Amino acid sequence: MSIAVVFETHALSEDNERGIATGWLPGRLSAQGRADAAAMGRRRRDDGIAAVFSSDLRRAADTARIAFGDTDIPILYDWRLRECDFGSRNGSPADEVKRDRLDFCDRPYPGGESHAQAIARVSRLLGDLPTRWAGRRVMLIGHLATYRALERATTGRTVRDLVADTFTWQPEGWEFRLG
Repeated sequence: MSIAVVFETHALSEDNERGIATGWLPGRLSAQGRADAAAMGRRRRDDGIAAVFSSDLRRAADTARIAFGDTDIPILYDWRLRECDFGSRNGSPADEVKRDRLDFCDRPYPGGESHAQAIARVSRLLGDLPTRWAGRRVMLIGHLATYRALERATTGRTVRDLVADTFTWQPEGWEFRLG
């Protein structure tokens, strides 16, 4: 039985506004991000979502809490939904991390992980979803690594192709079907 997955990235962070690749650093939502998270909640709370799975990094966890904390929808935090760990480059200018990202498809960032490792980590969570949520609609709040894992699971595209793509944020999120 398949699972309907709604995916949205964490709301706008202070680092996003400054052009910083936060990676595994916690990050903080900006004022606009907090407003966007509240709007996400209003948009999604009556959308048939059985559970919300969120990255445990502060910027994603705060997005989930602001959006769904005052509802009966359970919020489940999972470290596997984290962004790629850029290691010593966490907190670096995003343009620098983006410029040579293809060099780290299979080779880990110094002190971190590769994009393939990040996608595999998120994919392990995706593989666990049917245990309890088969036939249901769930929401994931995460990062670019989450999006790439969902794309890989549903299209079979290579890690290199996914990392090479230019990511375009969608204010209404994405819909995926697993299984």
